[in-house]
Amino acid sequence: CVAMSLKEGRKKPSIQEPRFDYYNWTPEEEVELRDDELSHIVEIYDFPSEFKTEDLIRAFSLQKGFDINWIDDTHALGLFSSPIAAQDALRMKNPMMKVRSLSESSNATKAKARSCSDYLLPAKERPQTSAALARRLVIGALGVTSNQTREEREAERNKLRQAREQKHLDVKQREDAREDR
Repeated sequence: CVAMSLKEGRKKPSIQEPRFDYYNWTPEEEVELRDDELSHIVEIYDFPSEFKTEDLIRAFSLQKGFDINWIDDTHALGLFSSPIAAQDALRMKNPMMKVRSLSESSNATKAKARSCSDYLLPAKERPQTSAALARRLVIGALGVTSNQTREEREAERNKLRQAREQKHLDVKQREDAREDR
């Protein structure tokens, strides 16, 4: 029969496997998160797909130590420095976007947050920096003279000295707090 169909130019009918098995479908398993687990993360959603990272960061400009992890064009995870900062973000009202806690988010978002939870550590604020070293290196490499006045250089040095003293004070306070335990 096969030889006869090949002589006549007909092909043997092929059987195509179904893409989805609706008979054995089970609902998606609910991803459970404890209240304290990943509480420094919120879901940002329902914003225009044209938004960029800068737009989201600008919307949360009052928060220090804030970072974004994208899920898709209209969903992102907001990583805050602490659960308290995340709670403050949940209270903010913005007409361009919605914010909800991770425990109230969709299963896909929870799964994404849990799958990359090692990378979703609380955001830390960058330390204050100065361009003094970079300026000195560039001026030295190019062999040009600096257009910075003596007062500006002195103010920059004082700012660095104060930052250094503040850092030492913070370290000392942390050590004192550990000793008082």
